[in-house]
Amino acid sequence: MHVVVTSAGHLPTAIQDAAAAPDGAGGALLAGGLEAGEVSVTDLLRVAGAGAQKIGALPTALHDACASAAAGSVYVFGGGQSASFSQILKVSSAGEAQPAGSLPTPASDVACATVSGVVYIVGGYTGTEPLRTILAWQPGSAPKVAGTLPKPLRYAAVANVGGEIVIAGGTSGVQASRDIYRFDPASGGVRQIGLLPSGVTHAGAASLGGALLVIGGRGAGAGTQTPSILAISPAGAVTTAGQLPTPASDLAAVASGEGVLLAGGQDATGAPQDTIMKLALKR
Repeated sequence: MHVVVTSAGHLPTAIQDAAAAPDGAGGALLAGGLEAGEVSVTDLLRVAGAGAQKIGALPTALHDACASAAAGSVYVFGGGQSASFSQILKVSSAGEAQPAGSLPTPASDVACATVSGVVYIVGGYTGTEPLRTILAWQPGSAPKVAGTLPKPLRYAAVANVGGEIVIAGGTSGVQASRDIYRFDPASGGVRQIGLLPSGVTHAGAASLGGALLVIGGRGAGAGTQTPSILAISPAGAVTTAGQLPTPASDLAAVASGEGVLLAGGQDATGAPQDTIMKLALKR
């Protein structure tokens, strides 16, 4: 697999660590994130075409949440500021956010993906300890533990690939992980299917062409951002699919139509970015 990355526009302000999900109209909804100076924000942005527009606000500023679409709405899970949150928020297409439930524990640094209308929330951090749970949640129900990771993970790259969830990299302890796992929602089983060439955490992630794309990211240390875009097959084979224009981590990534929308992120100097890019399969 080979992908090409093209510039598409700019966000109203530079941002990193925003939660992102498809908006149902070919674009993306971004929730929260960090502005320059590591200030959490409440912004709800709709990214479409060459730009983004603020459509509403979260009840409280947050970053390092995850977002996923289910039952025709977008839901935002966890996140935090100096402390982690347990809230689940429903965000309407008009940008109105309201409570929709609660996680079993506070959790930031989470990743999530939807399979057959069920949102799976992978790993995270309570504020005092990392998590190894995979939670399953549907609108109107309480979250339940659907699987257990072999080790605690934060900032993992996660996506639905063929009805199962592929989980790559992330932070375990203080190390950037190389491990690639596949979670089967039907059985609750998690098994290791491969290894990344090197440890990667804080990467963007999206499904494209039957593979998980691990987009950018960094190693365990600050300033180690990479431009690499890796493709991981359902069997765990890893190939280099392309490159970002510059090294970046903490991007928002959303599968959109036949491509992926990328927004924001952090460069190797630690500064948030305002770029919107499109990633597509090379024909």
